[in-house]
Amino acid sequence: MKIVYQGISGSYSESCAKKMYPNIETESCKTFDECFEKASIDSNTKAIIPESNKTTGNIGVEYLIFKYRLNIYEEYFFPINHNLIGIKGSKLSEIKDVYSHAQALSQASQFIKKNDLIGNVRADTAGSAKYIATKKDRTKGAIASSLSAKIYNLQILSENIQDDKDNFTRFLIMGKEIIQPEKDNKKYITSFLFKLRDKPAALYSALSGFAINGVNMTKLQSFPEKNSFSSFFFLCDIDGHLDEKKIKNSLEELAFHCEDMHVLGVYKAHEFREKK
Repeated sequence: MKIVYQGISGSYSESCAKKMYPNIETESCKTFDECFEKASIDSNTKAIIPESNKTTGNIGVEYLIFKYRLNIYEEYFFPINHNLIGIKGSKLSEIKDVYSHAQALSQASQFIKKNDLIGNVRADTAGSAKYIATKKDRTKGAIASSLSAKIYNLQILSENIQDDKDNFTRFLIMGKEIIQPEKDNKKYITSFLFKLRDKPAALYSALSGFAINGVNMTKLQSFPEKNSFSSFFFLCDIDGHLDEKKIKNSLEELAFHCEDMHVLGVYKAHEFREKK
């Protein structure tokens, strides 16, 4: 199996993939779209996708989830520990400009302000590390992962500089084949997307089945259909396995109100959910 990720070597997506599968082959992609496309045509290729961050919210990949409808096999809540890194021999006091992805700069805003640094937005965190490695300028630093520092032969000047020390990103492992685990005594998440029929109070009516059957909904997100401001898809996560009677009943009730509905996956709930 191979896992594809967005960004270049040293990204948090690759770091998470290596944490989950230490000996896995990884391959970088320029865009999330490329990740989804490669996973959609090769059953031996899986994509690792950052879905949301505890501090800054949704990453913005929902439209690709709707487009490709890959199966979700696993979720993983990965700690995002940002580091200020610079070229070998540099010091924190010398850094003037810091480079990183917009979300990373936002997540380390207090550190940036405290040290009077100038934030510069770039496409990704690992790319920022590679950039300062090529510049060899002691006044330039990057906010990136410890893996980036190792790959690009850089020095960590300050560790764990994120504002929220409990900063996690939820990653999804997705692929072409539909695989559903057998129900056991573990906790599961069922993910699906749906588009409602155009009628009054459609959403209220559609969701009533979950309340009646006692199903806990952990995520409900709307996303506009392409080229429309009036038609929406919904992305939803619920606690439970598709084989549970209450889940089946709830989804059957939902389907009655839907123009389109698609189950994206049934997978074990990550242990992080128990710590929240």
